[in-house]
Amino acid sequence: MEDNILTVKGLSVEFRMRAGVVKAASDVGFDIERGATLALVGESGSGKSITSLSIMRLVPPPGEIVSGEILFNGRDLMKLDSEEMRRLRGSEIAMIFQDPMTSLNPVYTVGDQIAEAIELHERLPRSAAWARTVEMMERVRIPDAARRAKDYPYQLSGGMRQRVMIAMALSCNPRLLIADEPTTALDVTIQAEILELMRGLKDDFDLSMLLITHDLGVVAETADRVAVMYAGRIVEQGGVRDIFHNPSHPYTEGLLRSVPRLTEEGMKRRRLDTIEGTVPSLLDLPRGCAFAPRCQYEIAECTQRDIPMITVNGGHGSRCIRADVVGDEAAKTHPERSGRAQTAGI
Repeated sequence: MEDNILTVKGLSVEFRMRAGVVKAASDVGFDIERGATLALVGESGSGKSITSLSIMRLVPPPGEIVSGEILFNGRDLMKLDSEEMRRLRGSEIAMIFQDPMTSLNPVYTVGDQIAEAIELHERLPRSAAWARTVEMMERVRIPDAARRAKDYPYQLSGGMRQRVMIAMALSCNPRLLIADEPTTALDVTIQAEILELMRGLKDDFDLSMLLITHDLGVVAETADRVAVMYAGRIVEQGGVRDIFHNPSHPYTEGLLRSVPRLTEEGMKRRRLDTIEGTVPSLLDLPRGCAFAPRCQYEIAECTQRDIPMITVNGGHGSRCIRADVVGDEAAKTHPERSGRAQTAGI
């Protein structure tokens, strides 16, 4: 669709290991509209980061994209050669990684690293690239930017290093920004500052965004739509309000139950709700729904065939054949859901 800046269809990624084939992502599909933010949510190992690396064509060996289409502005990125893809990275699609200390080169100043990206993609002389570097560091609210540009990464705090990564990502005016857990390594107050900064810059630069996170509070504050991943598959996706107020997959419902709540009912509880069982090995996924062994709604059909994405309403879909039952039971069992959603900010 012309309104979508990114469309991912049927994306599957495998790692061929001695122990067998790891299905890191299976039949992943979603759209990101121009100017919108999609949050990709799930616990560690669910396939979020490998999906984002696939979009950038940066899946590390022995990983391989075995099928799927990745359409960016109508162009299938899977059909671009390595040189075309290298030019596209940074200039049209940029990525922020979760740990800036490992993403920045410790032996170069942060200003040199931003300027290098600008020189490479914008073909600017060194003086102009340095001026743009200082300007971008000011845009991400780094005080005394001209001086701090000459600092090495170890001389900056975690929050400042993340601001440098944001400045580098936006320095060539990309259209799509992929942010992989951009606040995970930061303390709570700095997280809030970085999120506020990213929201402002998204509007200033007219960006579309793919936000990778496991933090539902971040999702509520930042995203327009949500895609929930489990064991390499998207199991539910829809608008933020639909997902928070009317979850239709038992895994999503479990994630929401585990969020601390500031309602009177939530404050009385001494323990958080948990999802029983463990995540299956990606080397040996169960037949049918991968969540079935942990699911209270499981019936025989859940383990007999692959479960397709079923439309719940409008743009809300769930990979659960009992989506209507999950929604009804969740509303009866947890009438305080509206309070939980309000606590999360929606």
